[in-house]
Amino acid sequence: MTYCLGLDLQGGLVLLSDTRTNAGVDHVSTFSKMHVVEIPGERVIALLSAGNLAVTQAVVNLVNEGIEQTTGLETLASVPGMFRAAQLVGEAIRRVYVKDGEAMQAQNVAFDVSFLLGGQIKGRNLRLFQLYSAGNFIEATPDTPYLQIGEHKYGKPILDRVVRADMALEDGVKVVLISMDSTLRSNLSVGLPIDLLVYRRDSLRVGLRRRLTEEDAYLRLVRDGWSSALREAYQRLPRPGWMED
Repeated sequence: MTYCLGLDLQGGLVLLSDTRTNAGVDHVSTFSKMHVVEIPGERVIALLSAGNLAVTQAVVNLVNEGIEQTTGLETLASVPGMFRAAQLVGEAIRRVYVKDGEAMQAQNVAFDVSFLLGGQIKGRNLRLFQLYSAGNFIEATPDTPYLQIGEHKYGKPILDRVVRADMALEDGVKVVLISMDSTLRSNLSVGLPIDLLVYRRDSLRVGLRRRLTEEDAYLRLVRDGWSSALREAYQRLPRPGWMED
């Protein structure tokens, strides 16, 4: 399992993913779940993946190498807009299912994949989508400006309480790190290092891409500070008066 999340804010995109693909006593693997297509001045598209690693890698390879259309090969580097990019990823998911789904079922392996797709193409709007294993998708909106895939339940409460479409990108980075830390603490199948990408709206270039490890000073500050703040808030809450009776 994994955990990926994305914020669609007025200032741009904040995307975060972990790198763990398998967890056990003697088998922990690390792969990047964040795949970025960047043509500076023309487009930035990020694809974050969760689920079966073989399937997600097959989908990523298809959209990077191209899917044959009547007009020729179409890739994430050539699609005219983000909606078409989401359609292309959905088509790739369905193609992989047609090719491998039956064999996977015969081995009792679930066809379990999901993706976050975010970015902007010159002359078009910035958009953020979540794609499911059937190839269909939904889009983030100002009312719900965040999307999650993978092991999302532990990191969702802070997003529900804090995230607003008009929050600053810097605050977006802070809240996604808190969300990820909550998941890291509660689920062994999500693990460091984590990959962060920040894209400023209309810039058409990656603003920040950083891999955060246990040694990262700011990540440690967020983890320790959030834990301390929670403990202090808990201690400040009054005890239930009805128990005195």
